[in-house]
Amino acid sequence: MNKFIEQALHAAGDFSRLKQVKQTFGGSINESFFVETNERKYFIKYHTDAPDRFFELEAKGLRLIRETNSVSVPEVLAYSDEKNNAFLVMDWVEGRKSQDTEAKLGDRIAKMHQTFGNQHGFPDDTFIGVLPQPNGLFLSWLEYYRDSRLSAQMTQGIEQNSITGNRRLRMEKLLLNLEKWIPDDVEPSYLHGDLWGGNWLVGAGGNPYVVDPSFLYGDRHFELAFTELFGGYSGDFYQAYVERFPLRDDYDDIKDLYQLYYLLVHLNIFGESYGPRVDAILKRYVGVY
Repeated sequence: MNKFIEQALHAAGDFSRLKQVKQTFGGSINESFFVETNERKYFIKYHTDAPDRFFELEAKGLRLIRETNSVSVPEVLAYSDEKNNAFLVMDWVEGRKSQDTEAKLGDRIAKMHQTFGNQHGFPDDTFIGVLPQPNGLFLSWLEYYRDSRLSAQMTQGIEQNSITGNRRLRMEKLLLNLEKWIPDDVEPSYLHGDLWGGNWLVGAGGNPYVVDPSFLYGDRHFELAFTELFGGYSGDFYQAYVERFPLRDDYDDIKDLYQLYYLLVHLNIFGESYGPRVDAILKRYVGVY
């Protein structure tokens, strides 16, 4: 493994002596390491069978977030998507949470959401976990969310038999009537795209950072709904967010529909334990059969 680490460090321009390598934990997709050399400290992710452009797209998402001058991201120093040797090298981020860390995070995510693209979606197909995530650029948020997000996960679920029977019928009915709830004319905010509680961390001085994006342009309420799905964000986060960028009046009406996408992803990756939550949302909006 040290040979691989050295190759990654050389790609980042560091040829100094390797002092320490320690495996870290927290993700289920990549192997990850804390690495220290005579020059600096690094976080290196490694994937033995990464899909094409896997780390390139992660690096691109981090760069786009950095360009908003809002929430901090680690600096990407090198990456490779070479078969059997895919890696991403970033600065090591470490710090202790301060009293205002989560308020800063909420304010800075809101600031990121106040940066807008010209269309919804993303020009490149990306990944959510290791699931392919088809994209494309759309003038209509409704069309993008229906066709590239919900429909794509439904197709995946049908293929692997996680969406069948009444669940499939309800999904089909929901997609036919989605314009009743999902807005069409919202501005396309810069979105992290995978902002669960494990994808933010604390750096020096209590400064919050976000990591592991699955970047897109879209309705910011889609992102906020996901932050509420599995927890990991405090009241300070939400209070600071709405002080900078108040929510639309329809947020409570559409929150479950935005969480549905991520529940479908988890259903397709992890299995039927997420099925009852998917079914409950479908029943809320389209009734029972």
